[in-house]
Amino acid sequence: MASRLVAVFSVLLSAFTLTTGCGDTTTAATSQDTESQDSKQIVIGFSQLGAESDWRSANTESMKSTFTADQGYKLLIEDGQQQQANQIMAIRKFIQQDVDYIVLAPVTETGWETVLEEARSANIPVIVIDRQVAVSDPTLFNSWVGSDFELEAKKATAWLHQYAVAKGIAEDSLHIVNIQGTIGASAQIGRTKGLQDAVVTYGWNLLAEVPGEFTQAKGKEAMSTLLKQYDDINVVYCENDNEAFGAIEAIEDAGYHVGSDIAAGDIMVMSFDGVNKEVLSYLLQDKISYVGECNPNQGPKVQNLIQTLEAGKTPDKYSYMEEHAFAHDATVPSVEVDGQMYPVTVMTKDKLKEYK
Repeated sequence: MASRLVAVFSVLLSAFTLTTGCGDTTTAATSQDTESQDSKQIVIGFSQLGAESDWRSANTESMKSTFTADQGYKLLIEDGQQQQANQIMAIRKFIQQDVDYIVLAPVTETGWETVLEEARSANIPVIVIDRQVAVSDPTLFNSWVGSDFELEAKKATAWLHQYAVAKGIAEDSLHIVNIQGTIGASAQIGRTKGLQDAVVTYGWNLLAEVPGEFTQAKGKEAMSTLLKQYDDINVVYCENDNEAFGAIEAIEDAGYHVGSDIAAGDIMVMSFDGVNKEVLSYLLQDKISYVGECNPNQGPKVQNLIQTLEAGKTPDKYSYMEEHAFAHDATVPSVEVDGQMYPVTVMTKDKLKEYK
């Protein structure tokens, strides 16, 4: 009897050992498979400057939808919350993680030299998107993808000039306030410069320039203050859509009327970005007169650059996004900037249906 019990116990022990052993082998194999899959993926560390606007959210979504696991990528995103120090920490974290590529959307142009040197020392290519970086050594980053912000401004101001001429409005009767973006950001620098140059060229009155930080709340706050300081504002030049939304709220709250009929007392609002249906619908309502598109869908262009680098080739240093101009009406069908013609699209109900 005892020998039979020993035999049964031995069989059970063997079975348990075999089962446990198989379990360990399966786990190890799964782990190896995962590691193998990860090793095949291209790992990208993306330092996004924040989520301050609709444009920024669309830009982040473009990166997410482009760099998916199905396409062979692993995307690591760090939100800088509008602080350069956070972005620098994120880049150093990516370096420690030994990512394959770093994509940087910088909050401002300056202050990146040291951390970009660190990335280069780690042999990690860096692609800058949206705003640019001002560095003494341009080899610190491989490529840049984004918009020509000064060109956006030149098109917008050319439109305003032609609109005023067509409506018989004297140039010196335009009293403009500029709600700027984040000071030092490429978009702010380019859009502000374009306006300032036009003011000199056409003899407009630029009453004030006030930072709006590219946010709706700051845009409203800035506009509320400006309306108390000046009683002759007839053009509000907003450096992004969210600032325009805030400015419109402030104008209407103060009892003024937004619209394109400056001669009748309207306050005209101009904007940049045009990333969603809401802002384009404001064109239909004549709450915004002109929108200069700033295309946020930079993910595919970044992917093309990475594929070029993966193939051992040298990508273009600068890649510009294709962008359009939209207006409330057909007063100005096109604008000329530096000898080149750019069409201006009139926003209609049918046209609006084409956008999300």
